[in-house]
Amino acid sequence: MPTLSFTLIQTKLFWEDRDANLGMLEKKIMAIQDRTEIVVLPEMFSTGFSMNPKKLAEQMDGVTVNWMKKIAATKKIILTGSVIIEEDGHYYNRLLWVLPDGNLGHYDKRHRFAYAGENGEYTAGHKRLIAQVKGWKINLQVCYDLRFPVWARQHSNETPEYDVLLYVANWPERRANAWKILLTARAIENQCYVVGVNRVGDDGNKIYHSGESMVIDPLGTTLYHKKDEEDIFTIVLERNALQEVREKFPFWKDADNFKIVPKDGE
Repeated sequence: MPTLSFTLIQTKLFWEDRDANLGMLEKKIMAIQDRTEIVVLPEMFSTGFSMNPKKLAEQMDGVTVNWMKKIAATKKIILTGSVIIEEDGHYYNRLLWVLPDGNLGHYDKRHRFAYAGENGEYTAGHKRLIAQVKGWKINLQVCYDLRFPVWARQHSNETPEYDVLLYVANWPERRANAWKILLTARAIENQCYVVGVNRVGDDGNKIYHSGESMVIDPLGTTLYHKKDEEDIFTIVLERNALQEVREKFPFWKDADNFKIVPKDGE
């Protein structure tokens, strides 16, 4: 299909307060007037970026997952964002991709942010998730994954693996310059659209987040950027524009073949 619409929700979050966050986000989502197909929430949208999974983790049949299913069905959208999930005795920073019919996929954050202790509390994921919508392919990733280009890299020089690279984040303002540069680099090197959704405001550790949610086209041009303020923004991506770039500048055909080798012990 020629177009795909995303609504980005850049918002403050209530620290470690699931019910307050779900209530606030439900009001925002239900108030969306634009026609949209995919609504994107930040990383750990129900709690903030917390290193307290023993207190906050939920099961896959818990309150937040069921809330996402309800909202997706009611609004007839795909709803995505990451939450803290416990499964088989492990805690995951898990991005959920929830369809209107209740089916869902998930991606467990591969690169845990050791600087904040995430590697000590959460288990790393091992498999990428590339979702499909209307013939579009969307590579789903979380925050710190952005710093590791191999994990996002298009694997094939026969045909591009995906069309949109999506990041949900709690990325602090003090490193916002890296966020903006790396999002742009991922778009250029993978010849795809990039959608990055970040939160705003202070978290429970008094770390400020400036948002700076962005949408970038395959040439690295910024189509949307919002700093400091809460915002709800809908954008329609054009497949024809993507194909034109790939045909006019077929750099992806010259990419090196490679494979990702797991770390020892994984």
